Amino acid sequence: MQELQLERAVLVGLTIGGTIDEAEEHLAELARLTETAGAEVAETLLQRRRKPDPATFLGKGKAEEVRGVAKAAGADTVIVDEELSPGQLRNLEELCGCKVIDRTALILDIFAQHAHSSEGKLQVELAQLNYFLPRLRGWGESLSRQAGTGRGAGRTGGLAGGGIGTRGPGETKLEIDRRKIKTRLAKLKRDLADLDRVRDVKRRQRTRRHVPSVTIVGYTNAGKSTLLNALTESGVLVEDQLFSTLDPTTRRLDLPDGRAVTLTDTVGFVRKLPHALVEAFKSTLEETARADLLVHVIDGTVAEPDHQYASVREVLGEVGAAAVPELVVVNKDDAMDEVARARIRRLFPDAALVSALQAEGLEALLGALAARLATQEVEVDLLVPYDRGDVVAALHAAGAVLAEEFTDEGTLVRARLRADQAGRLEQYRVRGRGAGRAKADG
Repeated sequence: MQELQLERAVLVGLTIGGTIDEAEEHLAELARLTETAGAEVAETLLQRRRKPDPATFLGKGKAEEVRGVAKAAGADTVIVDEELSPGQLRNLEELCGCKVIDRTALILDIFAQHAHSSEGKLQVELAQLNYFLPRLRGWGESLSRQAGTGRGAGRTGGLAGGGIGTRGPGETKLEIDRRKIKTRLAKLKRDLADLDRVRDVKRRQRTRRHVPSVTIVGYTNAGKSTLLNALTESGVLVEDQLFSTLDPTTRRLDLPDGRAVTLTDTVGFVRKLPHALVEAFKSTLEETARADLLVHVIDGTVAEPDHQYASVREVLGEVGAAAVPELVVVNKDDAMDEVARARIRRLFPDAALVSALQAEGLEALLGALAARLATQEVEVDLLVPYDRGDVVAALHAAGAVLAEEFTDEGTLVRARLRADQAGRLEQYRVRGRGAGRAKADG
């Protein structure tokens, strides 16, 4: 049986004004991304410059050094920890004598491997085409290295010109012209708009049922899916690698006070998440902007949790979710020492500490969720006619009913609702008449 040969890559980082520790941390993350994409890290190089070289990004001398390192290490790919212009890519490939890809192409490749749903595949293809379109001229003949690959074709190894940065939709054969790419882009946007309308219908149905929406956000591999599984006993895929899940997953969660909420796990964020991906996944990520509460999961074991927190907040701002109330949850408490806990308490004094893997701290987290959602709600008395039993049923399904009484005029209900939900039921609102004499529900 022939042994599968992993693609070998030389990683190159550039630090401008930052510390060496930060630069090394960024290279370590690039190494994890490279391994997630299915390649082997042969060497890592770090360069300090006042500003990137406009022609080669690294400078001619450094590029020649990279060429020598790659040749000595038997590497066939160079990966740069920044997004490069089309001209910089072309010039670096000529100087290094091998394939060169940037951070954006690497992350797009990982997304291409991990997208499983129809919507996820469409979003990744849209991002890839938006990335490749301006590079058709600048990348020149090297674009042909993707010719002949289809969805997942580069995963088997052995294909000339395959590997990282080449996986994705078969329609993206790089010899196609701009007109064909633009035609495909237009169709992808139409298809995604149709899916967005379906999602909007489902969202309106949840709103009519008065079910609060809680969305889990966080840096990739912080443990979001593990937390969703622990809280809802669902079976979402969990792997110790970056971007293991891309497709949003929504589950019902019953809080200690009897209310039901929807809990949604979103795609993980990362430092310098490619703008093409943010745009492509915007309709999905905008779900966070419509949430009643964000659960921001932080990995308590990483060296710089505040940096990861800031990266997530930056993306949330891009999708209009910066103003959504947030509950910070620090995960992996079981793997933290006292020094790490002291640092977390200093950085995030109001955070809930949990171990999603060990199911520790979850009761306190559920209590915190209930308390945070309660502060956004009001108690109202509603007199609902008997021919609108659907309204009462929706209130019960959402766990919003505090008391209930049957009268000659209809069902008298005391309910706990968000202000906007109470506004939509204003026609049933009763003032000066207490539902407190109604029987407690349940």
